[in-house]
Amino acid sequence: MKIYHSPNSPFVRKVMVVAHELDLAGRIERLPSAVGPVRRDATVRRDNPLGQVPTFIADDGAVLYDSRVICEYLDALGGGSFFGSGAARWRNLTDAALGDGLLGAALLARYEAMLRPETLRWADWSRGQLEKVVDVVDRVEEMELGARLDIGTVTVACGLGYLDFRFPDLDWRAGRPRATAWYAGFAQRPSMMATAPAG
Repeated sequence: MKIYHSPNSPFVRKVMVVAHELDLAGRIERLPSAVGPVRRDATVRRDNPLGQVPTFIADDGAVLYDSRVICEYLDALGGGSFFGSGAARWRNLTDAALGDGLLGAALLARYEAMLRPETLRWADWSRGQLEKVVDVVDRVEEMELGARLDIGTVTVACGLGYLDFRFPDLDWRAGRPRATAWYAGFAQRPSMMATAPAG
């Protein structure tokens, strides 16, 4: 198995956390990539016309994307229960969508600040994206996450970790003791520590 990756992509991190938890990480070859929203990696585009990471190549040659699809494939391969069944499945998928939404908004805000020429930046756009981020973290504060380990909690944790990495000034922990305590514990999982952004 192979994965086109970027060590600081939160979506790649989500896949690799699941792979570590299922004891599959050692079987996945990490292929370098130079993907971006402006300059696109031709090598990745040959397998994934979106030119995004993660892009995953299974042992039988099947190419899978995006991160949720890859995670579900790994879960099936490793006999896991990250997606669950019945009501738990819908809860897990909804929580994963919440975490993915946080990541999507945070990435758009980062691209606006880091890639767009300063004279073309739109402050209202960035503010709107970061308001989504704040609303998601407020919702996480209300959630009963407990000791759950599923696609929802992994995605939310990778989202909060991305905020620490790219938006330290946001101080998402302020006024959110439950989310702070939950993340502090979850971030100590070996899978999370092994996939922490490199800086």
